Amino acid sequence: MQERKYQHRSRREILRAGGTFVGLVAGASFRPGPASAGSYPDRPIKIIVPFAPGGPTDIIARILATHLGQAIGGTAVVENRPGAGGNIGIGIAAHAVADGYTLLVTSSAYVVNPGLYAKIPYDPYKDFAPIAELGTSPNVILVAPGLGVNSVADLVSRAKANPNELNYASPGIGTTPHLSGEIFKIVGEVNLTHVPFSGAGPAIQAILAGTTQVAFAALPPAHPHIKSGALKALAVTGARRWFDLPDVPTMVELGYKDFISDTFQGFLAPAKTPAAIIELLSAKSIGILKTPEIAGRLRNDGFEVIANGPDGMRKRIDDEVPK
Repeated sequence: MQERKYQHRSRREILRAGGTFVGLVAGASFRPGPASAGSYPDRPIKIIVPFAPGGPTDIIARILATHLGQAIGGTAVVENRPGAGGNIGIGIAAHAVADGYTLLVTSSAYVVNPGLYAKIPYDPYKDFAPIAELGTSPNVILVAPGLGVNSVADLVSRAKANPNELNYASPGIGTTPHLSGEIFKIVGEVNLTHVPFSGAGPAIQAILAGTTQVAFAALPPAHPHIKSGALKALAVTGARRWFDLPDVPTMVELGYKDFISDTFQGFLAPAKTPAAIIELLSAKSIGILKTPEIAGRLRNDGFEVIANGPDGMRKRIDDEVPK
């Protein structure tokens, strides 16, 4: 098989190649206030997810919230604040009171957006205190079974034969599935029309409903639909095949060298949150992720558990933002 290779490009170059214009409309108000560990927690904790319900970040945040509340003797609830590729929700969390009662579970958008948008409502280095690096998952190329496309080669052939026919859903502009879609267009030399949504949940619903014929998404929200046969997975973008999808090849196996992409989830608090609260949240969340029950559940949902503490999350930020 002829090897296909794409050059490493900046995120802006990839989006320009895909014909995507990126704009940002996001705002957040700054609410200064005192921060004290005190008798934490003495009221419900809000975990902001900057995407719509049903996506990988929402899935892992809800599992974490349920068990974290129990572990610290309180209540944790998820609040979805989607929009602008995650920037709206991240910006709201960045400017919340640093008292441990507003937290953030976010995806790779946190490190992607600083290199993608001309202006964002947060500083990835200064506005947050890392709590934990939670997990990661490969992206997946999906088609509806009725499309008559059974492989990546079929998809490329179909797109070349009908340049204006196919569109693809993604969780939003600048997300790693969107970037995977634009890279696919470059290396496959095909045209697919991008249809962005406010999260992976709505993107998956779009292909299930027939609104789009193709989707690029993180594996977790797609996984149950692949297993049920409602959607067909053509390839995953991980370094290896997923353990319970043995018939779904990687893009590297198909000859697309270096086509590896994943979506990670991280847990953060506004900067200046008391160190004692960060330490408590980090220890409890890592302990939760490492329990066999939760680790097994997340793996079955399409996640690889990482369960690193603040230093691991900080290193990921430091490594990936410059990329």
